[in-house]
Amino acid sequence: MNLLGKREPEIYGSDTFEDYYKKLQEKYPTIDFEYYQSNVEGELINKLHEVGFSYDGIILNAGAYTHTSIAIGDAIKGITSPVIEVHISNVHSRESFRHTSYIAPNAAGVIAGFGLKSYDLAVESFL
Repeated sequence: MNLLGKREPEIYGSDTFEDYYKKLQEKYPTIDFEYYQSNVEGELINKLHEVGFSYDGIILNAGAYTHTSIAIGDAIKGITSPVIEVHISNVHSRESFRHTSYIAPNAAGVIAGFGLKSYDLAVESFL
C-alpha cells in the first residue's frame, strides 16, 4: 500500500492511499477510522491482536501475504472483530498463486477487483 500510485499503475491506479483515505474520511464523517500500514507480517499480526477485540470491523488488504501467510489467517481466526479481506485488483484474473487466500476462510467477507472502491464497499458492509 505504501507504493500505491507508483507500483503498477495499470493494475492499481495512480492515486496514493493517503489521498484516497482522506476522501474516505470525508465520505463517512461519523466513522472513526484508523489506518495502519506495514510491510512486515509480524507487525500486521500484532496490530490485529491489538485491535481485534475492540474494533467494530477491520478492513484488511494483506497484499501478497493473503496468499502466503497462514499466520495472518490464524490471527484473524483468533480475534472477535469481523474482518473484510479487500483487494484493489481482481486477484482471480491474475496469476494462479493469487487464487488462494489464507485469510478468506476466517474473514466475514472478501471484496476484490473494484479498485479503491473496494474499500467503500467494505465500509458499507459494516454499516
